[in-house]
Formats: sequence, structure tokens, C-alpha cells
Amino acid sequence: MSTLKGNLLVAQGGGPTAVINQSLVGVITEARKYPQITRIFGAKHGVQGIVDEKLLDLTEISSYQLEAVAQTPSSALLSTRKKPDAEFCKKIFNVFKKYNIRYFCYIGGNDSSETCRIIGESAKSENYDLRLVHVPKTIDNDLVLNDHCPGFPSAAKYVAQAFAGINLDNKALPGIHIVVVMGRHSGFLTAASAYGKKYPDDGPHLVYLPERPLKLDQFFNDVKEVYDRLGRCLIAVSEGVHDESGTTIAERFTKGEVDSFGHVQLSGTGALGDDLVVYLKERFKELKIEKIRARADTLGYPQRSFLGCISEIDQKEAREVGEKAVQYSVGQNLTGSVSIQRIADYAVCYELKPLEEIANKTKYMNDDFINKMGNGVTGEYINYLRPLIGPLPIYEQLIAPQVNINNI
Repeated sequence: MSTLKGNLLVAQGGGPTAVINQSLVGVITEARKYPQITRIFGAKHGVQGIVDEKLLDLTEISSYQLEAVAQTPSSALLSTRKKPDAEFCKKIFNVFKKYNIRYFCYIGGNDSSETCRIIGESAKSENYDLRLVHVPKTIDNDLVLNDHCPGFPSAAKYVAQAFAGINLDNKALPGIHIVVVMGRHSGFLTAASAYGKKYPDDGPHLVYLPERPLKLDQFFNDVKEVYDRLGRCLIAVSEGVHDESGTTIAERFTKGEVDSFGHVQLSGTGALGDDLVVYLKERFKELKIEKIRARADTLGYPQRSFLGCISEIDQKEAREVGEKAVQYSVGQNLTGSVSIQRIADYAVCYELKPLEEIANKTKYMNDDFINKMGNGVTGEYINYLRPLIGPLPIYEQLIAPQVNINNI
């Protein structure tokens, strides 16, 4: 067992999720079991809060409050998009030294794992004895060496239920409906839109993912074929879809703003969906078809922290990765990133992976999860999702014989 004595600091970074606080509570409750942990601190707004010394003492917070927080979506410690450079890390270590922080658990996604790697390297260069563990979290499900990531199953459940409802709406008042879903590089979340399909004519009828280039001519032909056949078309589009050159479709239509990590803002304004609608209407107009009912929506932030739409397995695993982070760092004196591995159908185990094998890498959907046309998902992907999402609310269509005046 580790003999390193000091304080433990926990923080949350990146986009919130519906279960990120389960990981936070997992860290706190597990850390209380180890006598070498003197105090448990929480940094508000991630690494920025560390530098600003906005620390909360979580050592003696009540179990009742912790369990209530665990059930609450979004980041209880608040979050940040700050990515520290070498100079910023020096400021972090000044705070670590000042508060005798020897254990650091950072809950976050791909960019947060890179932040952990940078901090870890700086710790080595300054000979600062620190145990650091990255706790996985991302609705994008794009962390390598993980079967799936906490936060994704709940977001996928939201997307699946949203599309099931949108499909019913689109069936009642037929038209073309484009819905943009989060997912910059990986299409896992957008692909979850197909999970709730029940009948052969249910949507989404087309699903476009970043793993396959989107050719606008083929996009129009796909939509027209479905529309001609069904009189309607529901389309799921990942915000990160791109053409064959790698340029995102959002950038092709308009010059996007960038965030603090230099990422182009792809769907925050709703422009991608609106621009695709304009494109389709123009193409239909070329065919002298002008009375097309078409609209677009962007699911946006509700995908991340929707209250009341949470996967039970996601809650359980999010708590466990927080617990494992403390067990690895404090109990086993290790540094790394907690990963989830699927065993059979369905169980998981947890492994600690080197930070450098996780940071700055992106996991993509398996080829057998995407259909050959590149505009839909396969049964293999639905089977992958099933234990993560579980059953959806019941919905049914009205089935009855058509009235024939001659039979009355």
C-alpha cells in the first residue's frame, strides 16, 4: 500500500454528463477509506480552479448530500475547457505544494486525459511526488482502449428516445426532418438515433457519421429515394460529418468559430442543419419540386445532462470508475487512466492504462457498426448498445382496417 501521505484533489473537466457526479462521489467515498489521505479537496472549474485556488473541502460532506449530488446531472464542481501548457502547469504545482496535494483525480474526456498527461510530465520534471489518475467521461464515447465511456450510455438513451419521438411526429406530419447530433470525430452518439426503431418504416431512415465522408450529391439522392418511397424522411447527422477532403460540411457552408482548444464550432448555432435543408430544397427545386416540407433541429446541450433520462448501467459504472481511480492511485501507488473493458454479454472489468496511450487519440466506430452505404447502422451496433441503454419507453402505432363503404 502507498505510504505517500497528503491531500487528494478531485476536479471535473470538459463537457458535463448525466452521470459525471457519480464518478465524483465515487472518488470522495473511496478516498475516505485510506488513512494516508489527510483531506479531500474539490477544485471548482477544473484546472483553472486549481490555479485560482478555488478549492472546496469535501472531507466531511454528509453522505446524504453526496448521494443526492450523485443523482444530479452536470458537473457539481463546475467545469472548464482550459488546456494547460508548461507555464500553466508551474502554477498548478505551486498550488499542489502549497496545499500538500499528493493525489489528483481528474474526471474528463479526451482533452482532460491530455491535461493529465501534461501535468504528469511536469510532475516528473519538478521531482514532485504525485499520483495522478484520469477518470474517463465523455458522451462522444471516443476514448481509445475503452469499450465505452461513462456519460455515453445516458446520452445515447436520450438521443434514442428523442428520435423515437421525432419519428412519430414526422410520421404524423410527413416531411424531411434533419436532426444534428453531437459527435466531432466519432459517430457513436449519432448512431444511437437508430436504437428505438420498431417498424420497417420508422426513422431515422438515414444516419450520417464522421467515420464516412458525406458526398452531398449522394446525400441528396439518398434523401430523394426515401422521400419518394415513404413520402417523408428523417435524417440523423453528426455535427462532425465531412467531405472526402476532410473538410467538415459545416465549414463548407460557413466559416465556424473556434473554442479554447482550437476546435471549430460545428453545430452550436444550428447552421449545419439549416444549411443542409437549404441545400436539399435547392436540389428539389432543380427537379421542379418546390412544395417540400423540410426543417432541421439541433439536439445541442440537452444531450449531455438531461434530467430524468439516465442509464442505470451508466450510473453504476460511473461510480465504479471513480472508486477505481482512488484504488489505483492511493491503494496501489499508480498513475494512469481508468478504462472499461467489456466481458461477455454483459459484464465489465476495469484496467489502468498509461496516460500516453489514451491522450490525444480518438476511438472510431467499428466498420461492422456501419452499413455498406455509409448512411445507416447495423444490427451489430444495436446489439452493442442494448446493455448500455436498456429498454425504452413503450410506443405503438395504431393498426386497424381501412373502412370500406361496401362492407358497412
